[in-house]
Amino acid sequence: MHPARTSALPAASDAAPARKRVTPPSLAVRAAAGEKLVMVTAYDYPAARAAERAGVDIVLVGDSGAQVQLGYDSTVPVTVDEMLVLAAAVRRGTTTALVVVDLPFGSYEVSDEQAVATAVRFVKEAGADAVKLEGGGRVPASRIRAITSAGVPVMGHVGLTPQTAVALGGFSAQGRTVEAARRVRDDALAVQEAGAFSLVLEAIPSDLAAAIHPMLHVPAIGIGAGPDVDGQVLVLHDLLGLTEGRAAKFVKRYASVLDGMTAGIAAYADEVRTGAYPGPEHGYAMPDGVLDALDA
Repeated sequence: MHPARTSALPAASDAAPARKRVTPPSLAVRAAAGEKLVMVTAYDYPAARAAERAGVDIVLVGDSGAQVQLGYDSTVPVTVDEMLVLAAAVRRGTTTALVVVDLPFGSYEVSDEQAVATAVRFVKEAGADAVKLEGGGRVPASRIRAITSAGVPVMGHVGLTPQTAVALGGFSAQGRTVEAARRVRDDALAVQEAGAFSLVLEAIPSDLAAAIHPMLHVPAIGIGAGPDVDGQVLVLHDLLGLTEGRAAKFVKRYASVLDGMTAGIAAYADEVRTGAYPGPEHGYAMPDGVLDALDA
């Protein structure tokens, strides 16, 4: 479904143990067997290589890259062309993980035809395996049907949907009232019925996710939805400690990479300013006699 890859990858000894390529059907089989699925975001080649070597199942090129990679203040401004660059870099860095790309805001809402055209671009131009879109009402369901009918697998996303967070009242947990819980449940079932191969449940009460999960026959990936789902996803920059400020309640930091990066750059800057770097060991020697003969 994606173009041939010509970029060189690290030797087999430098990669994760050999495993079969992850596909939507294989995810369904593993989830049905009770195996937990692992998904992370990535937005460039080095991050994709790290995720691949770590053996994750799904790499999401999320529109969250608008904020953590491109410096926008929300996911809304990112364009299709910008997402294509990020997605293509991630594709070049993966060999077995399923690569899913978010359809950015404004690239699928207008019509089914627009949605299909955008999804096809991510497959043809970036090598995506699947796309993801937010929401579970009538319009998103229609888009999912159209895209899957065109041969592109779709992952759904319900609960807190960042692209329309303002309409939901901000970045807060969803489904805490009877009406809101019913809406999340109905959205999840609508996404499933429309043909999504999987869906993300974001920022909903753990009990609600546990109640919805038995109703689903496709894998449900949680982010702030508790443990009673088929897998988990986190933004790579959040779990590695690359983001500044207060993290969402559901984030667990597994490293402090930003602190390490800052310390390393500060040490380099200090050595440059004091003359400690570069030292003799960092320079190149000239063969004997060459310098003497330069002006001969």
